[in-house]
Amino acid sequence: MKNIKLLLFTIIITFLVVSCEDDGGTSVIPLDEGAVPNMVKAAGSEGIIDLVRLNSGENITLEFSAEIAQGNPASTDIVGVYTTLAGPVYTSTLFSDVSLPQDFTVTTNDIVAAFAELTSTTDILLGDVLTITTRFTMPDGTVLNIVDPDGSSGTGTNIQTTVLFTTVINYPISCPSDISGTYLVSSTGIGCCGVAPITDYQYTVIVTDNGGGSYALSDYSGGAYDGLFCGPFGICGDASGGNITDVCGTLGGSSPDCCGDLITFTGVVNEDGTWSVQVASGFVFAESVWTKQ
Repeated sequence: MKNIKLLLFTIIITFLVVSCEDDGGTSVIPLDEGAVPNMVKAAGSEGIIDLVRLNSGENITLEFSAEIAQGNPASTDIVGVYTTLAGPVYTSTLFSDVSLPQDFTVTTNDIVAAFAELTSTTDILLGDVLTITTRFTMPDGTVLNIVDPDGSSGTGTNIQTTVLFTTVINYPISCPSDISGTYLVSSTGIGCCGVAPITDYQYTVIVTDNGGGSYALSDYSGGAYDGLFCGPFGICGDASGGNITDVCGTLGGSSPDCCGDLITFTGVVNEDGTWSVQVASGFVFAESVWTKQ
């Protein structure tokens, strides 16, 4: 398996070098004269910055490792990019002139100290995201940013989407989330095209934990498409899968449906563990209650 992975890595890198990795960024890194990192969160370490613990005064520790996946930089910095929900993006150097590979730890107090824009941990807010990656200086003096100061990617899409290495790690400011499982969904809603409405239509949805507050739904509509369109149009079963996020009990997301439109998903996790949800698209509007089985 290791040899297969190495062979795939070599093939992909060779292809990228030939094509010079110019595939859609305004400041892409060409691999034939650049470098990219592999960033990994430590096993069993924090996946998010837990807002509940932070607000209780805990100094949370983040643990990760970094190595060079490709290239021969002259020097390396570990940088942080803090993206606020409100819009502003802040950039800071967390560790200067480091040797890789290496394991690192950084605390929330360290984060506040690193960013001039953060005066205390009370400035670390729900929905913000801390991104950690590298900045390379090449032997000819060229500086390569994996993430640009404005928060945009400094690499092309081939590097961003490869499964062979991870160029950035993200720590969303959120709350602990554990809502995976099998849910019985009861939906009431209406559809387009003259179909009959549904009332308390029941459907089973599998919710899979992706980590970091992200969850995959086996059916994004919670069975509303099945209930409304299976009989009239033969659109039956899971109409489309997709991901939602849980941010301290607020659920949201959007995903393409089976028919060329987009389903928006909004909801909340109630105190009893049920979800109250609305799904909407150009074809459907439905409200539903999700109950874990």
